[in-house]
Amino acid sequence: RSLVVSLFFKAFLAISRKLCDAGIMPKDSLSQKDRSGADTFHTPVLRSAQLLQRVSSEQNTCDPIGRPKIHSSALKQATGEAIYTDDIPRMDGEAYLSLVLSTKARAKINKLDASKALALPGVHAFFSHKDLTKHENEVGPVFHDEHVFADEEVHCVGQVVGAIVADNKALAQRAARLVQVEYEELSPVIVSIEQAIEHKSYFPDSPRYITKGNVEEAFAVADHVYEGSCRMGGQEHFYLETHAAVAIPRDSDELELFCSTQHPSEIQKLVSHVTGLPSHRVVCRAKRLGGGFGGKESRGILTALPVALAAYRLRRPVRCMLDRDEDMVITGTRHPFLFKYKVGFTKEGLITACDIECYTNAGWSMDLSFSVLDRAMLHFENCYRIPNVRVGGWICKTNLASNTAFRGFGGPQGMFAGEHIIRNVARIVRCDVVDVMRRNFYKEGDITHYSQKLDRFPIERCLQDCLEQSRYEEKRTQIAQFNSENRWRKRGIALVPTKYGIAFGVMHLNQGGALINIYADGSVLLSHGGVEIGQGLNIKMIQCAARALGIPIELIHISETSTDKVPNTSPTAASVGSDLNGMAVLDACQKLNNRLAPNKELLPNGTWKEWVNKAYFDRVSLSATGFYAIPGIGYHPETNPNARTYSYYTNGVGVSVVEIDCLTGDHQVLSTDIVMDIGSSINPAIDIGQIEGAF
Repeated sequence: RSLVVSLFFKAFLAISRKLCDAGIMPKDSLSQKDRSGADTFHTPVLRSAQLLQRVSSEQNTCDPIGRPKIHSSALKQATGEAIYTDDIPRMDGEAYLSLVLSTKARAKINKLDASKALALPGVHAFFSHKDLTKHENEVGPVFHDEHVFADEEVHCVGQVVGAIVADNKALAQRAARLVQVEYEELSPVIVSIEQAIEHKSYFPDSPRYITKGNVEEAFAVADHVYEGSCRMGGQEHFYLETHAAVAIPRDSDELELFCSTQHPSEIQKLVSHVTGLPSHRVVCRAKRLGGGFGGKESRGILTALPVALAAYRLRRPVRCMLDRDEDMVITGTRHPFLFKYKVGFTKEGLITACDIECYTNAGWSMDLSFSVLDRAMLHFENCYRIPNVRVGGWICKTNLASNTAFRGFGGPQGMFAGEHIIRNVARIVRCDVVDVMRRNFYKEGDITHYSQKLDRFPIERCLQDCLEQSRYEEKRTQIAQFNSENRWRKRGIALVPTKYGIAFGVMHLNQGGALINIYADGSVLLSHGGVEIGQGLNIKMIQCAARALGIPIELIHISETSTDKVPNTSPTAASVGSDLNGMAVLDACQKLNNRLAPNKELLPNGTWKEWVNKAYFDRVSLSATGFYAIPGIGYHPETNPNARTYSYYTNGVGVSVVEIDCLTGDHQVLSTDIVMDIGSSINPAIDIGQIEGAF
């Protein structure tokens, strides 16, 4: 109703303005402040600039490190020639799988009848929990608290109840709609964090606490104590390529999978669990993904496991690619959070204590929620030193699709709470928010609430560079003037600093592997444990190998990520893909360089091809594996107190100017400036693309 009145008033302003301009109404009948209320937003012409660190002139011109090299498959992607999972040509005898999904948020399954579907010509099979033992049906990335097919009860809308296999997609989807499922609804149905708190619906091990100093003593002597709360909702991943899998039986006891996943090793492990085949008979391959953002780290099992089971049981290739609506209803989102905090601070705005409770909506299964909550608890203070801290964390169990990893993995939610707190402190002490930020910033050598010392912490420099680059003060003055001259349109400017810890929260995942094969013609085939999701990981790995071997990047090729080349890989996630795999590539290159060294001494003026050829004729191995594990991490207060939680941090500062239409709520981002400190960039073009993409 409010919007309708606003739009009517907007029309009145637009007509009045036209009449004034035409001289039909007196010029002063519409005030200058009201005139802009008639305007609507139009997409402006985009202007952007990328500034990056220049490679020093002393560096070898053939050395590709630090240079803006093009993404390995950029041209193929731009022309549409790049092959994704579902672009693999159909095979002889291939069938299509369609999922039967729950339509109730919490219910008992009283009847599951696929007879009508199976009666259709061209429908080959229906799979449900009855086709698996209880043990085989129980799966999950860490805790096996999910099911391949719902067993007796459904816990959310979109849970997989069964799967139909038919000749083609249209027939499989039609047959899936004919499967009859009778439910007996159960209560309570819990959807929100508040409902979970009311019903005490938490996963085991909630709450968990991290403490530093004494918050109660600090509150007692603080000039101000403020209590507040803030929340952050979920977010859909919306990768361009939905979840997809193709499974092909090889011989009677081998299975090959092409899967759109960030974690091929996990797909391999769980397919092995469901089919009963050992892992060495299951190969999972991923050439490239059409985006992932964390949504394909653990949720790939929802399509891959039914497809693998069907292919194994029916002895024929089976394919499935979700439609967008299926993908959105089946897979979870970013974790919604609710924060309740109490903060103590001085009259100058220096924070002395914070007691904060973090509640996250995990959905119906654990998935990776425990790690997401951990990261939020470790990032809530963002860039600000708080001497006395108590952080509590609760994982709420609700009847939603299981929420999962999503770019930042709990970090952005935690930092959002910190930024909320710093703005409330600035408002209460009546100080400029940037001054309060600076007063509270960590300094080099400070120790976080999880006992990590900050060796290098360039946040002050990032802030200063960003203030200058964005002309912050000048824009603030312009905004104040604009707001005083316009009644129905307002502008605002915001500045946000960030601190993000680099490492997996789970210790054993901080490892990477690589395999390098050099062929007799001098060409190099490189395999590593990371997956090319579109982020440009492959070109970075090629650059690392090119520098280490001293050859042009054109001689190196990466075909795909496959579990039969590099085993037991970690997911490509947590911003450590190039760290782990790049170091593993260097390790393999070092071994090959050592083997080629005698030939280089013997033929100092020889070419790469001559050295390789000589090594081949001398029966020297031209294949090497590489491995890397991040050293010095794995902090635990009792068992490993001297280690770090994170390998290092990346810092950044962003400034945005936004205009809103107060009548309709419509808005437009007018300008954004971002300064990121990412150390020495391997490939500035790729890294800037990642920063812009994230923004």
